[in-house]
Amino acid sequence: MVFNFDFGDIKVVLGIIAGVIAFLAYIVYIISIFRGGSKPNRATWWIWSFMGLVIGISYYASGAVNTIWVPFVEFIGPFSIALLSIKYGEGGLNNKTDLICLFGAIFSIILWVIFNNPVVALVTNLLIDSFAIVPTIKKSYLRPEGEDFWAWFGTGVADSLNMFAVERFTFAILLYPIYMLVSDLIIIFILLLRKKGIMKDISFLTKHN
Repeated sequence: MVFNFDFGDIKVVLGIIAGVIAFLAYIVYIISIFRGGSKPNRATWWIWSFMGLVIGISYYASGAVNTIWVPFVEFIGPFSIALLSIKYGEGGLNNKTDLICLFGAIFSIILWVIFNNPVVALVTNLLIDSFAIVPTIKKSYLRPEGEDFWAWFGTGVADSLNMFAVERFTFAILLYPIYMLVSDLIIIFILLLRKKGIMKDISFLTKHN
């Protein structure tokens, strides 16, 4: 498969715009890290960078073209933040959630080798990636000041546009943008309500944190 873009096609343009917005959102997040406003969870971002690479490859192999730019950024961005998390981040493989993320990521690679199927690999890796987001969801709820709302809002806009860039309505191609949009909306919703003081702490979420 090779890239063959028709820039007169609005879906191609939307896919590129989505990728650019996603990239800018990561720039906002990185600036927030340097300013001390965001403290990325090390486990989450290292696993996201690793899974982003695998997901991007399997998603492209599944036939995605117009919507490939966001997955590309979703590897470059998390990898950059993972590197920064070494100095500016928090957490690590020191609790049950982080360990589940690590072993889940390893398990996904085993399934990739066994099935040698891009769709199976894509589904498996997205499932494992959903484990990696748990520490950040917990942190967004417990310490919303540690996440940049506008960075997440930007990725939400990018993933919304990416939905309209889908060139073929197949399970494999639709799965990634839907998953990403839902993940973004969960964190955006939590940050919005927590920063406005609408949601209050629930004690059981503080355990093992």
